[in-house]
Amino acid sequence: MESTTRPRDLSLLPKAHLHLHFTGSMRPTTLLELADKYGVHLPDALTSGEPPRLRATDERGWFRFQRLYDIARSCLRAPEDIQRLVRETAEEDVRDGSGWLEIQVDPTSYAPLLGGLIPALEIILDAVDAAARETGLGMRVLVAANRMKHPLEARTLARLAVRYADRGVVGFGLSNDERRGMARDFDRAFAIAREGGLLAAPHGGELTGPASVRDCLDDLRAARIGHGVRAAEDPKLLRRLADRGVTCEVCPSSNVALGVYEKPEDVPLRTLFEAGVPMALGADDPLLFGSRLAAQYELARAHHGFSDAELAELARQSVQGSAAPPDVREKLLSGIDTWLADSAGVPEEADRPLRS
Repeated sequence: MESTTRPRDLSLLPKAHLHLHFTGSMRPTTLLELADKYGVHLPDALTSGEPPRLRATDERGWFRFQRLYDIARSCLRAPEDIQRLVRETAEEDVRDGSGWLEIQVDPTSYAPLLGGLIPALEIILDAVDAAARETGLGMRVLVAANRMKHPLEARTLARLAVRYADRGVVGFGLSNDERRGMARDFDRAFAIAREGGLLAAPHGGELTGPASVRDCLDDLRAARIGHGVRAAEDPKLLRRLADRGVTCEVCPSSNVALGVYEKPEDVPLRTLFEAGVPMALGADDPLLFGSRLAAQYELARAHHGFSDAELAELARQSVQGSAAPPDVREKLLSGIDTWLADSAGVPEEADRPLRS
């Protein structure tokens, strides 16, 4: 009788997580408890126990998505709430095999309830430092400007981010609806960040097409692209990304949930991978999309036929595209090789040790 083998456990595959938004990383149960604590009325979409039905490819759909996010964020009102969110997020990432997390946050969104912009960022950075010590997860912060706001605000954030580069800020981003606010309007903010030693990682190529990715490269000199999947529509752009080694932070579940693609198999993971474009799979906003980091690798396996060797390569690309220090990179890359070598051919009926 022919022996069958289990697929390798993707939660044991070491990886880096480079695209995770702050409030969107919250556990749904935590949101319910905080809403009850502060008397915040949550819409049914946030209380049903199922991910809300979203479609952000038109302005009305994006507004609804942003409104749900803003309601969830309004439940983070005190330092202990921030500390809880960060600790639980770190625990979830460790459970999914992440050894390095760069969490993205716009501190201006939290400043009104946390005593101002500088106190808000310091509270976040202190929480990240504590969670890293408690969980063993390498964890840093990417400060993101909002492209719906004035570019002068982005410059203020860039200066602040550089000021805290020695406290855990490793990058500077640009988020929100890429159909609003031209990338070139934020070129000075990104120049400030780059000159301060921060990695440039703006969003592009999600809600709009390849042109927004080119704008991020040309105007913001991006080292990474948040999403970037629409680059698949332009072979020349794919070659450019591959030749320059620009990592795309691809979030498959998010792409489907927001209507960028109809089905998981429509997300162009294969197109990017076979073009040699480095990728780092990310969960984006698990609170709203219902799945975390390991599930993105499961999606690549189930819907795109990625072999374990290819999934290991995706994990390597996530580490190589990160701001992790050399010792962390070496440890994660070694762990990926071990995962690929040691877990081969595990019999279906074999007893496996339980993970705590």
